[in-house]
Amino acid sequence: MRALPLAVVLLLPALGACGFHLQGVARLPPAFATTQLIAEDRYTDFHRALADALRASGSQLAASGATATVEVLTDDSGQRVLSVSASNTPTEYEVYYTIRYRARLGDKEVLSPKLLTLTRGYSFEATAVLAKEQEQEQIRAALARELAALVMRRLSALGP
Repeated sequence: MRALPLAVVLLLPALGACGFHLQGVARLPPAFATTQLIAEDRYTDFHRALADALRASGSQLAASGATATVEVLTDDSGQRVLSVSASNTPTEYEVYYTIRYRARLGDKEVLSPKLLTLTRGYSFEATAVLAKEQEQEQIRAALARELAALVMRRLSALGP
């Protein structure tokens, strides 16, 4: 049993030497210390995920008077049929989530409108409709979190 902790201790310097590090919270430029998040619908999965990510990075969300503005121009999600059976019933769906956003510092647009779309497929069974609806909602929420992480990486790349 003592060999396992010893092996872990010996592997840690090797992981550090190869450049491995845990992905933490995205560090935003100082100009994003106070950010206004503008969206037509503030109750979507993406809006909640992006607001949480901004707060986690140390940004304060403000209704007005902010130094930076992130505007969500499009926030759309849904599903489409990927495949059908021989009896013409759906057997596989694809959940998609599309956003379009831009960022400004004061009156200067620092990030022109960008479109991001993520998709993920799942199998469908007519005997488990409720479970599959729940799976679809979980996939949609996961896609929203992934999109928020992508936006945060782009914002953090803007530099000081």
